[in-house]
Amino acid sequence: MNSAFLAIPAIIAGLVWTNKNKTVIHFTNLAGAAALLITSVLALAEVGRSKNIVTRGFFKDIFYIDSLSAYILFITALAFFLVSMYSISYFGEELRKKVITLSKLKLYYSLSNAFVFSMVLALTTQNMGVMWIAIEATTLASAFLVGFYNNKSSIEAAWKYLIICSVGIAFALLGIILLYYSSTIGLGSNKLLGLSWNYLLENASALDSSILKISFIFILIGFGTKVGFSPMHTWLPDAHSQAPSPVSSLLSGVLLNTAMYGIIRVMSIVNKSLHSSKYTGNLLLLLGLLSIGTAAVFVLVQQDYKRILAYSSIEHMGIIAIGLGICTPVSIFAALYHTFNHAMTKSMLFISTGNVYLKYHTKKISGVKGLVKTMPVTGIAFLLGSFAITGMPPFGVFMSEFNTVAAALFSRNYLTAALLLIFLAAVFGGFVKQMGKMFYGSNNMTELQTGELDKTGPFVLIILLCITIMLGVYIPEPIKALMDNATNIILGIGGK
Repeated sequence: MNSAFLAIPAIIAGLVWTNKNKTVIHFTNLAGAAALLITSVLALAEVGRSKNIVTRGFFKDIFYIDSLSAYILFITALAFFLVSMYSISYFGEELRKKVITLSKLKLYYSLSNAFVFSMVLALTTQNMGVMWIAIEATTLASAFLVGFYNNKSSIEAAWKYLIICSVGIAFALLGIILLYYSSTIGLGSNKLLGLSWNYLLENASALDSSILKISFIFILIGFGTKVGFSPMHTWLPDAHSQAPSPVSSLLSGVLLNTAMYGIIRVMSIVNKSLHSSKYTGNLLLLLGLLSIGTAAVFVLVQQDYKRILAYSSIEHMGIIAIGLGICTPVSIFAALYHTFNHAMTKSMLFISTGNVYLKYHTKKISGVKGLVKTMPVTGIAFLLGSFAITGMPPFGVFMSEFNTVAAALFSRNYLTAALLLIFLAAVFGGFVKQMGKMFYGSNNMTELQTGELDKTGPFVLIILLCITIMLGVYIPEPIKALMDNATNIILGIGGK
């Protein structure tokens, strides 16, 4: 099954170049995304039965899937499938307007599959070295997607993204080297397994704790740069504002989760070695609150709707960090829950921005008026999505944020809870003040016709809106069981 996860995007990345018919190219990619989603569902079911999937033979120490990796894999595959469906609409319109060529479309699909391949590799390996290579590969693949339009602004954003994340990933490499070194001191006879997070977790008590602490700082800064933690976040608003909207959906919905996954794995090892979550928890709480506070300030002054959503991603990664930092069963479950909620809601919002941009030809908030009247489905989905992402009921984000605040109060982190509520209120106010201007009133662009561009984009938005509402009132039992097991894995209390 591990080979299927990696083979599907690798094959599709090459297969899209073998045809000159745009319809065939679109549906080749969609078929690959559907196959990846089906494979992730099968993995979810198998993990539910046997707790993990172990690769036999030569690669047995490299590939491994448990409840945590299966959960993030499912989110990744679901988001990629929905984005692939929307890409037919988005790039079909850009082909029609001759913004891109057929070769450019092939390049997009090839790079997006390479991007997904690297994320899947990071999520299915238990070797920290391979994980580092895979997360670095996500930077290389997605940098070309950020600079997809090859104009001055997009190339500048791509270079900024590439340089900042490459520096960050260098810090992560140093942290992984120190992590390996801590294992060679305590586990001298098993040096070949010193990069396996599963083996390190099982033998955490034998690791050198002082080196482990330093290692975690480097890994937190390194992978945290890719997550978008403040103050390492500066690449993220530029990248989102310049990338095509389907790419922004993948960057925000799944890439940030993959980098956070690397932090979670190391955090579990450090906590078990130190017999306490206080050390990692304090660092995560600090970065989490700083990230949410930064987002709250910058949301208030942005004039570009995609940049506002980018700062919202920084906020929500901060919320996940707070859940991990509190490190109780309730807070860890809330962090995992929030991961799913954010991925689906933010994907819906970035898809909405794609429709808005194709219709209004501007990313400026001041250039969009009367959206609900001009594009009824997109306008309503965008409006409801804005309420959802700011934590309004009955959407899923409200429930995971509520659980995070409750976990902070139950663990007597009163200052954390108070600051979190203040920052969340500020972000809500910023969204209402800035984004509210887009939805009502009448636009002054007489050439705009009322109606959606096609049926595919609105259909994807309706699916995502249904998911975000469902997650606010009900979590399917197989997903909940997976989240419970993943919570136990992170806490080191018996899940696999």
